[in-house]
Amino acid sequence: MKCRVLLVPRSRGEELRRRLVAEGWLRSDVGILAYGDRLALPLVEGASVPDGLGEIGEIDLPPRAALAPEDYRDLVSLPPELQPLLPRSFDVIGDVVLVRIPRTLEAHAGEIGRALLAFVPGARIVGEDRGVHGEARRRSLVALAGTGGWRTRHRENGIDVEVDLERAYFSPRLAREHARVAETIRPGDRVYDLCCGVGPFTLTIARDGRARTITSVDSNPDALALLRGSLTRQGFGTPVTLREGPVEVFAPIAEPVERVILNLPLEGIKYLPSVARTTARRGHLYYYEVVPRTEFDHREKAVVLALGSAGEWRVSSSHVVHPYSPTSDLVGFDLERAGEGA
Repeated sequence: MKCRVLLVPRSRGEELRRRLVAEGWLRSDVGILAYGDRLALPLVEGASVPDGLGEIGEIDLPPRAALAPEDYRDLVSLPPELQPLLPRSFDVIGDVVLVRIPRTLEAHAGEIGRALLAFVPGARIVGEDRGVHGEARRRSLVALAGTGGWRTRHRENGIDVEVDLERAYFSPRLAREHARVAETIRPGDRVYDLCCGVGPFTLTIARDGRARTITSVDSNPDALALLRGSLTRQGFGTPVTLREGPVEVFAPIAEPVERVILNLPLEGIKYLPSVARTTARRGHLYYYEVVPRTEFDHREKAVVLALGSAGEWRVSSSHVVHPYSPTSDLVGFDLERAGEGA
């Protein structure tokens, strides 16, 4: 039947489905449909959905199966005392689903994986994410259900990103941040994407075509190989140079440029003094850090002090990108360097 829908990226499907349910906007008599690289969430008549959540459209949707679950947790059979411990969130990256499982539920990990595989449209494999380790920021993953490896192609901001979740770090939770930073690039800006990983910032900026050049730096050769594949397949016109090596080696010899990105949330603070010199006068630095919520109000001053150039920097804005843990958030800091004589 014809139905008004909200078209959203698969990576945000569960988050936005919950939002629609909470607001009373999700229609329950028809099913959710995989629609290309997006999900079609059916809207009740008259639902006034705010701008920015997705694209409004009208498509044919099938009637909802009588017992179709609204939450993957409905598919997991656990003792009542354990049911509240089930993870509430998970990440969808291409056709891969990643979930973090508390130790108290390790014995039920396989059942959780099978439930997610059945629940997430288009899922091929479900893995337990046991965290990121080492300088190359590689994830430790354990397959729970499904088949195949961890290489996939993730769609965000209209771009196909080559991803191998076991060999190079990638988070689907930063799509809006990648687009936001790309929108600030002015025609002719030169860009450094430091600790670029598989290059979602690089790809989004290159897609828009305003940057004069982009230099993408990472110490993980696997991440750069994946980025090279994404660039080759899409053929953007912006010149992109890939540099393999650590930030502390690149920064001292780098010519200052107008825009610099440093997304290394757990240890980037130690590189700020050297990264500061890569940013030209009147240039902009986009810096990301995991910040305890109790420290948020004071963190801007600490970041400016860490840059090590008294009076040269100011924070033009800071914002929470997404929650990181029960007590901390990933925070983005937009910093501006003063001009000569300021």
